[in-house]
Formats: sequence, structure tokens, C-alpha cells
Amino acid sequence: MPNTYTPPAVWTWDKSSGGKFANINRPISGATHEKELPVGKHPLQLYSQGTPNGVKITIMLEELLAAGHAGAEYDAWLIEIGKGDQFGSGFVAVNPNSKIPALVDRSGPAPLRLFESGAILVHLAEKFGAFLPKTDPGRAECLSWLFWQVGSAPYLGGGFGHFYSYAPEKWEYPINRFAMETKRQLDVLDRHLAQRDYMTGSDYSIADMAIWPWYGALALGKLYGNSGKFLAVEEYRHLQRWAHQIATRPAVKRGRRVNSTSGSGLRERHAASDFDGLAAD
Repeated sequence: MPNTYTPPAVWTWDKSSGGKFANINRPISGATHEKELPVGKHPLQLYSQGTPNGVKITIMLEELLAAGHAGAEYDAWLIEIGKGDQFGSGFVAVNPNSKIPALVDRSGPAPLRLFESGAILVHLAEKFGAFLPKTDPGRAECLSWLFWQVGSAPYLGGGFGHFYSYAPEKWEYPINRFAMETKRQLDVLDRHLAQRDYMTGSDYSIADMAIWPWYGALALGKLYGNSGKFLAVEEYRHLQRWAHQIATRPAVKRGRRVNSTSGSGLRERHAASDFDGLAAD
């Protein structure tokens, strides 16, 4: 089908062209309504949803607790992005960009706001001295792969995932363009992991926690419907090994259930006992 669209001289917002997320997408920032954020009893207050970006942080917090860092106890409050919770005044005050996850660290003399998942992971790793090598070359390698994920995942999510699963019409050009880039990224990971247990070598780190919810989930067939088959993810055998290895970690199993709106997840998490009695994952 020929493309009949010609960009106008000046773009204007057409709400009807927004696809699945038309109700929350808009070309301006700021709050749409007044709503204060709840605050629980723990020093760490997380406001998020169990998307790949949100899961990075709950995995990190559960891994810290599993490693014996009692100070990592946290309250996780659900921000339902499909309902526009991220545009409440309280959330916007923590993250002016209105994206999950957002964290408020209340362990110091004044509350400290943190937004962007990479920044939160680095803050927690440095705060607890865990999952981030303290010296180079390990530290440089870990941070390089962490920010590789930050820069690469928009091509997977906003690019491939959007046009393959969410766009109101299927167009060959953008699907092919972003499928090609996604497969290139999968190949980058597969080649890197051919000689390493984890992203930085023999030690599990925040680089793995950042990359796994996106690329591990894709490799395991858990993103965008039949996209795993479409992208032939089984071909990336080193990535497959790594994805399965991380998926079996108890803290990862717990972390990916926090702030989930599915039947087997936790909409909120305030104590380790909240996992008791949940149906098998």
C-alpha cells in the first residue's frame, strides 16, 4: 500500500491517531490532576508499575534484601500508567517527565527524589555497596552496559514493540526497520555473552538487572505476543542461556511480580510477607 501521508508544514496534535495509548499520550508535560503520593513506613518509597522499566528496580530491591541489606526494605505503590496516574501532581513533583519508575529515598535528612531507572539503579548500588564493581575495569564495563540498555531499549519498546503490537495499523517499513535493529541488538548480546556468565563477567550486576526485563523477557517469549517467534529468538543460544539463568533467581521471580496488575502479581508491596499465599508464578 503506498504511503499517502505528506507531513504538514507545522505539526498539530491529532488525538485520534494515537493508537492504544491515545488516552495518555500528549505533547505537553505537567500534571493533569491533583493527587498526592502515599508514603509508607520504609525509607525507600517506590512509585511504579511492573513494566520492563519498573521491574528493573523491584528486582534490584529484592536482590538487595536477599543479599542481607535490611535497609533496602521498601514500599512499592502502584502507578497505573494506563489510567494516567503518572500525571498526578504528587508523581510529577517526583518525576517531571511523568514516567515510571520513580523513587523517594527518605533515609537522609531530607527526602531525595530519583527518576530514570538507570539513575535509581546506580543510586541503590552505591548506597548499599552492591551489584556495581567499585573499581575499573569492572565498574566501567557495568556502567557501559547499563547505559547501553538505556539507549537501546527505546528501539525495542517504542520502535519494534509499538509498530509490531500497538500501532493502529501494521506498516511494513517501520516493522522491518525496528525488527532489524532489535535483531542486531540481540546479536550484540549473544556475542558478548558467549564468553561470559553475566554482562560484566562472572558477577551478576545492575547491568544484568537492567537488560534482563527487556531482552531476557524477549528471549523467553514474554514480550509483544508472538514477537519471539517473529524474531527467531531461539537462535541466540548464549542469550537464551543467560535469560533462563537469571529467570530462576528467587529475587527476580519476586521482583517481577511487584506492582503487577495481573492476577498472580502484587499491586502493592510493603513487606516480604506480602508474597505469602500468592499463586505460583
